[in-house]
Amino acid sequence: MQNTDPILNADKVWTLVDAKRQEFLDLADRIWEKPEIAYDEYESTAEHTAMLQAQGFRVTENVAGIPTAVMGEAGEDGPIIAILGEYDALPGLSQEAGIAEKRPLPGNGLGHGCGHNLLGSAALLAATAVKDWLAENNIKGRVRYYGCPAEEGGAAKSFMVREGAFKDVDIAISWHPAAFSGVNDAMSLANTRIDFSFVGRPSHAAASPHLGRSALDAVELMNVGVNYMREHMPSDARIHYAYLDTGGIAPNVVQGTAKIRYAIRARELPELWPLIERVKKVAEGAALMTETTVTHQVVSAVSNLLANTPLERTMHAAFERLGPPQFDDADREYARQIQSTLSPEDITSAFRRIGAKPDLQKPLCDEITPLDAKGAPMMGSTDVGDVSWVVPTVQARGATYAIGTPGHSWQLTAQGKSGIAHKGMIHVAKIMASTAVDALANPTIIAQAKADYAARTATNPYICPLPTDIKPPIKRPA
Repeated sequence: MQNTDPILNADKVWTLVDAKRQEFLDLADRIWEKPEIAYDEYESTAEHTAMLQAQGFRVTENVAGIPTAVMGEAGEDGPIIAILGEYDALPGLSQEAGIAEKRPLPGNGLGHGCGHNLLGSAALLAATAVKDWLAENNIKGRVRYYGCPAEEGGAAKSFMVREGAFKDVDIAISWHPAAFSGVNDAMSLANTRIDFSFVGRPSHAAASPHLGRSALDAVELMNVGVNYMREHMPSDARIHYAYLDTGGIAPNVVQGTAKIRYAIRARELPELWPLIERVKKVAEGAALMTETTVTHQVVSAVSNLLANTPLERTMHAAFERLGPPQFDDADREYARQIQSTLSPEDITSAFRRIGAKPDLQKPLCDEITPLDAKGAPMMGSTDVGDVSWVVPTVQARGATYAIGTPGHSWQLTAQGKSGIAHKGMIHVAKIMASTAVDALANPTIIAQAKADYAARTATNPYICPLPTDIKPPIKRPA
C-alpha cells in the first residue's frame, strides 16, 4: 500500500538528497566556473545533460528547438511532476569567489550574479532524489527535470511553453536563490522587450546640417515622451531602456540610424498590452517630429506569475518540517563581511520584502518566512510566469546569500561557491523533492492544484505574449 505520511516520505527523500549532495555541489561549482549568457549555455547544458545521463534519466535534447534546453525523465505512468532548473549567467558580473571585495576575474566579464549555477543544480538534485524515491517505493509517477536556458531576458520558457513542452505536465516546481527561505510570493511583472530602430538621413553636421534627419534625435525625443508617460501609467508598471546603436561616434555627422531597446512591465498581461501600444505611439511621434522612420521588433516577452494556493501550502508544510538552513559560524562571519560592503538601506530593504522587522545585526536567514507574510511585492519578471499559466506551479525561495545582497551584483557572484550557497542549495533541494513526493503520494494535492488553476484561468485564459513570428535568438557555438 502506498504510504501517504508526509513526514515519513520527507525523511526518505531527504536522505536521498543527502546521499548525492556532493556530486551536485560539484556540478554547481563547475557551472559557476564557466558562466554563459542567454542561449549561449552550451557547456552548462552539456554538464547538466551528462549528469542526467549518469543518474539514469531518459534524456531529450534540443527541447522546443533550443539547443541549450534539455529535459530528463524518470519513472513510469502516473502523474508527471516537472522540476525547473536554470543555468544562465549575466554580463559584467565576473568576480573572484569567497572574498568580500570587488575583484573581477580575467576573461569575458560574465558571472553568476543571480545564483543560477545553484538553481539548476539544486533542481536536478531534487529531481534525482524523486526519481530514486519512485524506484525504491515502486510508485507510479514520473519526474522531469527541465534545464531551461536564457531566463535573464531571453524568455526561453515562454518559447518552450509556446511549443508545448509542458502540455502533459501535472504540476511544476522551481526555486530561486534568495536571502530568506520560504514559499515564493507568486507575484511578478509581465514583461516585453522591444527594439525600436530609427532611420533618418545622414549628412555633414557643419556643411549641410539642414539636409540631415537625425535618427539619434528621434531616439532622444522618444525617451522624453516615454518619461512624460510615467506620470500617467499604473504605479506598479515599469519602463526601462538601453541604447543599442547611437549611430556612430562622430559628432560632426548627423546620425542616420539609431536603435533603442525598451523593457515594458506591468502587473498582469491585460495591463501590459495598452502600455506597449502607448510606447509605440511615442516612437511614431518621435519619428514624425524628426522626419525619420521607425520600426519595432519584439525580442522577448514573459507573463506574470500565477499563484496556486494548494501547492504553496504543500511547500510551506515542507519548509516547516525541515526548518531553516543550518548555517555555521564561518558562514555567518563571511556574510557579515559581505554586509560590510552594503548600505543599511540594502539590508533594510531585504527584510521589508518579506514583511519582517529589519535587523541590521542578522547576517543570514535563521527562520522560515510565514506563508501569509505581507512584504513589498517583487517587481521583477521571470519566464516561470508562462509555465504557471499552463501548469499549476509553485516556487521556493532558498536562502543562499547574506541578507541585503542585491540581485545581479558582484557580491552575489562572490558567494556563489561559498558554504552559505552550498548549504542553502541542499536545503532547497530537499524542499522541492519533498513537495514533489507529497504530491505523488497524495493525488488530492494534484487535484486541488488543478482546480485552483482552473478557477484562476476560467475568465482570463493564457495568451502567449510572444508574437507568433519571432523565434528564440539562438546562438551557435564557435
